[in-house]
Amino acid sequence: MNPTALHPAPAEAPGTDTRLALADGLLSLLRTTTTEPRPDEQLEALTLAVAADLPVLLWGEPGIGKTAALTQLAASLDLPLTTVIASVHEPSDFSGLPVVGDDPAVNGVPMAPPRWAVDLVRAGRGLLFLDELSTATPAVQAALLRVVLERRVGALRLPEGVRIVAAANPRASAADGWELSPPLANRFVHLHWTHDHEVVVRGLGGVWPRAELPRLAAERLPEAVAFARRAVCGFLRVRPTLIHRLPSTETRRGGAWPSPRSWEAALTLLAFGTAASVSREVLALLVRGAVGDGPGLELLAHLDRMDLPDPEALLADPAHAELPARGDLRQAALEAVVAAVGTRPERARWEAAWAVLARALETGAPDLLVAPAKALAALRRDPWEVPEAVERLAGVAGLARRATRSVERAEAAADAGRTARARR
Repeated sequence: MNPTALHPAPAEAPGTDTRLALADGLLSLLRTTTTEPRPDEQLEALTLAVAADLPVLLWGEPGIGKTAALTQLAASLDLPLTTVIASVHEPSDFSGLPVVGDDPAVNGVPMAPPRWAVDLVRAGRGLLFLDELSTATPAVQAALLRVVLERRVGALRLPEGVRIVAAANPRASAADGWELSPPLANRFVHLHWTHDHEVVVRGLGGVWPRAELPRLAAERLPEAVAFARRAVCGFLRVRPTLIHRLPSTETRRGGAWPSPRSWEAALTLLAFGTAASVSREVLALLVRGAVGDGPGLELLAHLDRMDLPDPEALLADPAHAELPARGDLRQAALEAVVAAVGTRPERARWEAAWAVLARALETGAPDLLVAPAKALAALRRDPWEVPEAVERLAGVAGLARRATRSVERAEAAADAGRTARARR
């Protein structure tokens, strides 16, 4: 019997090329993902800042997905992505390398740009991603100043179609990290990148949120610019000390802080956000990322006050007064009415203010009327009779008295407890 028939030869193993091809095929399947429209405030803020042609700096812990988000953003916007790891470059890679020509005394010594800058100019558009910015040395950061602000690399100017986004890790989690220099930090809109567990889980399943450019309403563009200018200029008139405020600590100087340059960025973002009708949450991320948390929050509060109804209009027609639904804005509107009466105290205006408070009682919570009612009562002149509207607000006064008695009882109980413990 033929021994080969009993023990057939094993099938020939696939060659190395075949196995690598199978591995590449598997990797291709793993890398194949799709996108879907999905609410994502930080991605919407990033996309709007990119549309506004403002340099953006994403702050986040390592592995949080900053690079992946930028790759997805470039693909969604159909922009070629150029990634430059700032920490592995020399200052000359951004300021340009000197090239000596035939007659340098006459022609000078031009600064030759690196290859990545030349490629961006040839393409005419793209997304320049400056990664690991917080691990770049101070000398490299200084060389990046012209790149970020003036879009110049050596003797080359980047085209208008190039957008700049950078990423950095906090110094505590960066390898040999440095704080950003104040001049460089003040050129960016700072966004703190965090992960959403639902986005991560769905993305690992193959579906990531889609980055889309903001939909600007053409008819709202002039109105958006006028509103942004009126808001920022009006705010800085009453808060002039915030026009330029360099933080006292090195860490805060490496973040967002107010300066004429960053207020110009905030104005631009406010105009874009208004024209695109973005949510207040997205607008807050952008404004705070431009001028810092404190000044940004103050500007947002100023925007709320700009939307308040004119107190003179409310006094002119109390029966049809339209008051804000939000509690803090409603109380601010009522306080503005009382202040308007105090500026020009007349009996008719005083009675109209009581009618406005009565109208507010019909459409909102009564506890918001306590302080305005007390202030308005204090404006009464001796000859003025109490209008009928005050009777409708009698319950508000009772509410105030009950609240006062409750506080007094609580304080008395606390005093008794302290006395009893002292006697022990």
